[in-house]
Amino acid sequence: MLKKLNWHQAVAECENRGQPYVLVTVLGVTGSVPREPATKMVITGEQTYDTIGGGHLEYRVIAKAREQLAARDYRYQLAHFPLGASLGQCCGGSVAVLLEAQPGSENHLVVFGAGHVAQALMAILGQLPWRVTWVDSRAETFPAEIPGNVRVHHTDDPAGDAGELCAGAHALILTHNHALDFELCQALLKADSAASIGLIGSDTKAGRFRQRLEHRGFSAETIDRIRCPVGRSDVPGKRPMEVAVSISAELLSLAAADNTEKPARRGLSWRDLKALNGSDTSEKAEAASC
Repeated sequence: MLKKLNWHQAVAECENRGQPYVLVTVLGVTGSVPREPATKMVITGEQTYDTIGGGHLEYRVIAKAREQLAARDYRYQLAHFPLGASLGQCCGGSVAVLLEAQPGSENHLVVFGAGHVAQALMAILGQLPWRVTWVDSRAETFPAEIPGNVRVHHTDDPAGDAGELCAGAHALILTHNHALDFELCQALLKADSAASIGLIGSDTKAGRFRQRLEHRGFSAETIDRIRCPVGRSDVPGKRPMEVAVSISAELLSLAAADNTEKPARRGLSWRDLKALNGSDTSEKAEAASC
């Protein structure tokens, strides 16, 4: 049985994995309430850790936090919950909470293949703020020690899983099998959901794959989404670690291009903080965000 983590252990685990989460803190209370100020819990898309008192209050807070995560809305939010009939709790008090949504790693990479280059690449990615899904049909090829930010996905149908796994993620094809490489290229182009597609190989391989994809009806513009050979051309070398360094440099460049400018105002404003201390007495949760 897995050990249940408390909130600070859960924060450390999420940060290590690069997993998005929301840290909920009870800021203030009035009257009779289930938990006192400074009580905390952590909410991810699938799990919760610790508690701010249970009941419908916690249910509403979890739903609100998961709405943020699903929308990739990583702002802070303040919320006020009177514990009346609308929450199904008769404590008679009220609770003010702070929801701190953390993006974890905004960079998600899916690597197909667990050969020498992929293993060298994981040694680098394990030190970078990326979330990595590592895919292979051969369970025995994965090393015994996996970096904390890497999740192994063992499957007998990598191409069938590719579209869903790579939605919004950078995809990297490093398998041992050219036929599988081609299946993955087709699957990813059809799904059209990956942020980018990189394929290991030579210029000759790239040309052959292009011809085969054209014969299957893919347009030149669509095929151009595949980078092959993958990696930076100005980072030479054919050893697994040299190739991994080249690929890592290219991935960092792609991630930098994805980043948008930060808004001038970030975090909570003083107006939001003062609003939480206002005279709102409705039984409907009110939230301020920025």
